[in-house]
Amino acid sequence: MRPELKLFDSGELDQIIADATLCLGELGVLIESDKCLGMLQDAGVSVKHGRAYFSADMINAAVASAPANFALYDRQGELVSTLGQGALLFAPGSAALHIMDSKTDRHRTPTVQDCVHLAWVTEACDSVRLQATALIPRDVPEVLADRTRLAIALANSNKPVVTGTFSKDGFEAMKAMLIAVRGDAEALREKPLALFDCAPTSPLKWSDLTSDALIQCARAGIPVEIVSMPLAGATSPVTLRDTLIQFTAENLSGVVCAQLAARGAPVVWACSVSVMDMRYGTTPMGSMEAMMMAVAASSIGHHLGLPTHAYLGLSDSKTVDWQAGAETGIGAALAALGMLDIISGPGMLNFQLSQSLEKLVLDNETCAMATRLSKGVGAGYSGPAVDLLSEVVASGHFLKAKHTRQNFRKELSFPGSAIFRESYETWVERGGRSAYESAHEDVKHILDGGNPAPLDEQTLSALKDILFSEAARHRVPVPVI
Repeated sequence: MRPELKLFDSGELDQIIADATLCLGELGVLIESDKCLGMLQDAGVSVKHGRAYFSADMINAAVASAPANFALYDRQGELVSTLGQGALLFAPGSAALHIMDSKTDRHRTPTVQDCVHLAWVTEACDSVRLQATALIPRDVPEVLADRTRLAIALANSNKPVVTGTFSKDGFEAMKAMLIAVRGDAEALREKPLALFDCAPTSPLKWSDLTSDALIQCARAGIPVEIVSMPLAGATSPVTLRDTLIQFTAENLSGVVCAQLAARGAPVVWACSVSVMDMRYGTTPMGSMEAMMMAVAASSIGHHLGLPTHAYLGLSDSKTVDWQAGAETGIGAALAALGMLDIISGPGMLNFQLSQSLEKLVLDNETCAMATRLSKGVGAGYSGPAVDLLSEVVASGHFLKAKHTRQNFRKELSFPGSAIFRESYETWVERGGRSAYESAHEDVKHILDGGNPAPLDEQTLSALKDILFSEAARHRVPVPVI
């Protein structure tokens, strides 16, 4: 039995979905894109003054047509996991504006080199099974930032990537990069390599950029994460259940748009919900309320039969300290108990605004613990307990037992160098390092080793050609990756 946390029963989930459906029928959603509005009107959706009003039948049909499961593949075309069954795939969060400089313990503006290093460290973290375009480099033209981030990710890690576009003309170039790596468009459709985040704007609105990106992804067969981001107490009701109703309405509107664009388009029911700390005007993602809503949002997605994603396993701390460990550890455990498919958060600090390579290495251990939790207790059967225990009664211990030799590596997890389990005396003899100091040494070792997953020269050249063409089109300098 896999352990699972449920914050609502099935009847309560039905009511939340019914309330959200009613909101979509009576309040509608503001759509800024003429392209999206035209598509909706052609499909029979009622549109008035830029707001689209969805019927219950149309919502139910869209949910039914969205795949309950789909697979993700790495850069080499190997299966990574199938989503829709609580895959528990951790990834660094997306689009941070700062990176924590380990030399100064202060946040600074990221560069292309920081993005490269993040990809290398992500590749080295076995329990962080997805990568992400998790930093915005400030030493490249802003108009090419989304394309540059994806090119860096594809060139420096073998893992599937969570990404997104910042501009309406960015998607085609990013799709071309994915096709260059996969081989052709049909191969990319059959073996998805990336997921694109598309976020409605709370309350109940789709911008011109995100609604167009949603349609483009659906028609290209690229999985899209529909990520509603309500802020309880500011852009959504302060009460958690009511925020979840608004969240559900916003995400359902995205599911309808994606399925009208292309029936059967793979979508992920995603969540980046937070709360307003009224004392400081901040948006703590590491608050217990935000984490509870993330798990509840995943339950709604499960109830609808859709793969799920949430931002958990991150921290609002400004540095890698006790707060960072507490919030990250609790969030990762809740992600495991919430049966999530994709979790964005490892390495993240400061309300999703910052990344830390040392925290990412430490969070890799947290992700491993959460993965072990998801496997539960009693997965195997060793025969009648009385027969097994008779051996320890006879010998006084199980250290030499055949049963121990056969099972201890399957049953017990063994962490890396940042988790200390030796005696105090041994720890002192080995330098008495803190977990952060150990993580810093691990990061240095990874970076000194260079690119752990280099892309072949022909494909790398194709990515550079795409960037060159984009730079020429926008008349800006070519980013060097």
